[in-house]
Amino acid sequence: MTEPTNLTTELLQSLDSQFIHPWEDMQEIGVQKRTMLSHSDGIYVYDSDGNKLMDAPAGMWCLNIGHQVREMADAIHAQVMQLPYNSPWNLASQPAALLASKLAELSPGDLNHVFFTTGGSTAVDSALRFVGFYNNLRGKPNKRHILSHENGYHGSTFLASSASGKAGDKKHLNLDTTHFHQLRNPNYHANHRDLPQHKAGQPEHSIDEAAFCDVLIEELHQRINSLGAENIAAFIAEPVLASGGVVVTPEGYLKRCAQVCRANDILVIADEVVTAFGRLGHFFASEDVFGITPDLITTAKGITSGYIPLGALLISDRLLDELASIDTEHSVFANGFTYSGHPVACAAALKNIDIIERQGLLDNVQNLAPYFQQQLRTLNDIPIVNNVRGMGLMACVECVEIEVPGDTRTIGERIDQYCQAAGLIVRPIYNMCVMSPPLTINKTQIDDLVRMLRAGIEQACRDVMPK
Repeated sequence: MTEPTNLTTELLQSLDSQFIHPWEDMQEIGVQKRTMLSHSDGIYVYDSDGNKLMDAPAGMWCLNIGHQVREMADAIHAQVMQLPYNSPWNLASQPAALLASKLAELSPGDLNHVFFTTGGSTAVDSALRFVGFYNNLRGKPNKRHILSHENGYHGSTFLASSASGKAGDKKHLNLDTTHFHQLRNPNYHANHRDLPQHKAGQPEHSIDEAAFCDVLIEELHQRINSLGAENIAAFIAEPVLASGGVVVTPEGYLKRCAQVCRANDILVIADEVVTAFGRLGHFFASEDVFGITPDLITTAKGITSGYIPLGALLISDRLLDELASIDTEHSVFANGFTYSGHPVACAAALKNIDIIERQGLLDNVQNLAPYFQQQLRTLNDIPIVNNVRGMGLMACVECVEIEVPGDTRTIGERIDQYCQAAGLIVRPIYNMCVMSPPLTINKTQIDDLVRMLRAGIEQACRDVMPK
């Protein structure tokens, strides 16, 4: 194919129509005209018409160190020129060995062994396969059921998608609906008014967050009793439900869930594909932020800041020691990928961790997070804003769902279009605008982000509110 010489935006969008994007509506293939990006710098990207846009979603929760970091490019180039690939089956490489050791150092508790994957979905898929493998070797083959959350998201492979709880993502797809069970969405704002009164003196049909947490834990007990603890293999949860709208679980909820699971021989999987590598101000959030040491952790995205695809499954020494002690002829975990421990990806992850440490990005998140969340909450005065929530450098502005006759755009899509015109990219999810900017952001840039987001929401408000 001869590369076109006149790469106009219109031509590029025409060529892009042959790319089936994730979550593509089959009736809109070739119809959507996506913003065509050409280059980037820091926390900004530029479209093919030269417009500068702040990358508030950091790509897709990924670009923790920001765009166009020269030393990251140099590290990738150097590894390509030294060893671009090796088979992970019977050979090893220095970058993968060093990264495994580094992750063991950074991870909580005894999660000292790493299984490398290609991304978040395959990390979750591998975790769920390992859980089944673990219980089969233990002589407990009935422990096949998995608990997760409504509105949670865990990936796009068969197992990861089956564990996910976003109803809209499950339409027309074949998934395992027998062994996967979703617990109530732990979103207090969305659910507490529909629950029975639990404390005297409170308004009818409303409970406080502590009582809501009690309800969630009671429902967990009920689900375990219903299915039978002897049949449940694992509980998988995001510390913060990311694609579900940056849902921050009630205080103490995850810790109590872990305690219930441990008492019932149910493994705990922390899905830290989004929350790890600084998004909440720590390399891993499970223990440092939420007070739990899970049995397994899945991660990806920020592990390389999105520069090269990589995922990882961290496994507790306790589980591996137990399996090693079982006397059986064949205990091979027959799971793996052509690109497991890819040397270039592992070199990128090592450089990424080095940059995060040297530049003090974890401290930057911890220092800026309160200001980021506070400034976003000033948007609550806009009539269509329903709720502003978040933690660390991840946040969601949820708006009321208002349909405009003859217009198929969601309110989130409408806001995103106005924001792009003002110089800001947000991630629209139905009626929500989600943000997770690079960890290098500063206060002035946060002010710019909130100013442009306000302009976009207010313009959308004028469109949809009765005149």
